[in-house]
Amino acid sequence: MKALSQPRNRQFLRLASTDVHPNLPLVLLRRARNIAEEHDKLSSTLANDFDSKTAKRAGELSLVATALKDWEAARSSIAELNALLQSQDAELRQLAKDELSATKAKFDSLAEALSASLTPRDPFADMPCMVEVRPGPGGMEGRYFADAVFRMYKQYCSRKGMRANVLKYETVEGADTSTGGGANESPLQEAVLEILDTGAYDHFRGEAGMHRVQRVPSTETSGRTHTSAVAVWVLPSFPEDESQMPNEQGFNDPNSIFYVDPREVKEEKMRASGAGGQHVNKTESAIRLTHEPTGITVSMQDSRSQHRNRQSAWTLLRSRIGQRRREEREEEALALRNSVLSKDKITRGNKIRTYNYSQDRCTEHRSGLDVHNLPDVLEGGETLDKIMESARDWLVKHDVEALIAEEEADAAAAEGKGKKARK
Repeated sequence: MKALSQPRNRQFLRLASTDVHPNLPLVLLRRARNIAEEHDKLSSTLANDFDSKTAKRAGELSLVATALKDWEAARSSIAELNALLQSQDAELRQLAKDELSATKAKFDSLAEALSASLTPRDPFADMPCMVEVRPGPGGMEGRYFADAVFRMYKQYCSRKGMRANVLKYETVEGADTSTGGGANESPLQEAVLEILDTGAYDHFRGEAGMHRVQRVPSTETSGRTHTSAVAVWVLPSFPEDESQMPNEQGFNDPNSIFYVDPREVKEEKMRASGAGGQHVNKTESAIRLTHEPTGITVSMQDSRSQHRNRQSAWTLLRSRIGQRRREEREEEALALRNSVLSKDKITRGNKIRTYNYSQDRCTEHRSGLDVHNLPDVLEGGETLDKIMESARDWLVKHDVEALIAEEEADAAAAEGKGKKARK
């Protein structure tokens, strides 16, 4: 490429550069250039007088500025190579042809990276998270598969070296665990896995939704395939050090969406139920919290310590309330701007994934990815990595679509105001 970077006809090259069409919408390119311009101004200011707020803002913009610089460099390279294809030197033309294909592929990849860098970062992205699993429609079979999904995420965290704690794990009381379900599956009532790593919420947020299973239960004598579902929620959790909370979202700050006024919470002490030996039903270690304004209820009995159960219950309650408040804000924003997300927004009722046992297949419905080797998926193996990555890519794509819709709406509104002013 170095030999090709010095073409013989510079005048032609400058004209040819205008023939390279942008591979991203003009509204995004305009937004990127505005951000890069602001970044350059802030960088110049910092060179003369350092200020922490200015430095923070410049850091936030640097990702876009760098992505735009790389994209424009690739665009210029394509223009140069296109110019060299007109060379009278056959060897030079062949070199340019060989280089052009790889450069165009890189150009497309850089366009995707630039588009993604322009989307607003999720306010919870850098936080730990809680993955909450509950059985959906499908009776007892749904409960058994809920346990399989919970263990899938637990094993995935173990393989990836993520720090995870089982915050809650409750099975159905009195259920016969000797029949039904797959190997080592229990009829799950509800389970919560807390993942403590920074950025875990961004990593797992694509897992929220309805997970459908199609398989023949062990109790099915006629061999008929049953369909059931499992609901997965992904909630933001809290860093071990509250000072590390992003966007000043501390749960003791009354302005935070995670803040819960203790006066609005009803606490009940109960005796733990289920398996547990002499301790069960003899001490009131179980805690139930009810947030009276919303009716959100959390119960916790996994620990023998009442204090620990209370602490875990408060953590889960804050996360559920924070998530609900955020969803309400998003619904209001979506109704106001009528973006593409108003039609395609993920809700808890959406079927996002299907696990088909007879076909040894897992289908990610949003991205359209089909993978086989279902046992590896359910063991949290590398095949699950592919599925989760495709879901995250799909989320980014829709974030970009929403951004384009918003930018185009703003541009149309500004043009409308301009026409009125001219009249």
